[in-house]
Parts: sequence; structure tokens; C-alpha cells
Amino acid sequence: RPSATILFSSVAKVYNANSIGVILTGMGEDGATGLAEMRKNGSKTIAQDEATSVIFGMPKVAIEMGAAEEILPIDEIGQFLNRTVMDS
Repeated sequence: RPSATILFSSVAKVYNANSIGVILTGMGEDGATGLAEMRKNGSKTIAQDEATSVIFGMPKVAIEMGAAEEILPIDEIGQFLNRTVMDS
């Protein structure tokens, strides 16, 4: 059973702004609502872009609902995470 939303919702409640959520290629909408909760609580949130997604379902839903603060190609996500963590 899909559980990314449960994971992201739990992180949002426990860690608030002290976390980063990333949603990658996948089918359906799992994770989008939880990622939105993370963003609302001040977390950095990232979605993989359409061009580098095999299946753009999960990132698309997250982007459409405003859950993703950043939309990045897969090869830039690691660099973004490194910069974000090092700058904090």
C-alpha cells in the first residue's frame, strides 16, 4: 500500500521546518498531500521535473497542488540538497 503521504505527514508533524521532502517519479498521487503538509510547516520541498521523470504522476500532483517549492531535474536534486544542508 502506498505510504509516502503517511511518511511526509509524520515528518511534517515531528520535524517542522527542520526537514526536506523530495518526491520523485512515480504513478498516482501518493506523497503529494504529505509533501504539502511539510511545505506548510516550513520544510523545503522538491519535486522531480517532468522531463526526467519516467512516470510524472506523483510529482505532477505535488506541483499542481503547490506542494513543491522547487521543481528540479533528477541530476540537480542531489546538488540542491547538498547546498541546502551546507547553508543551514
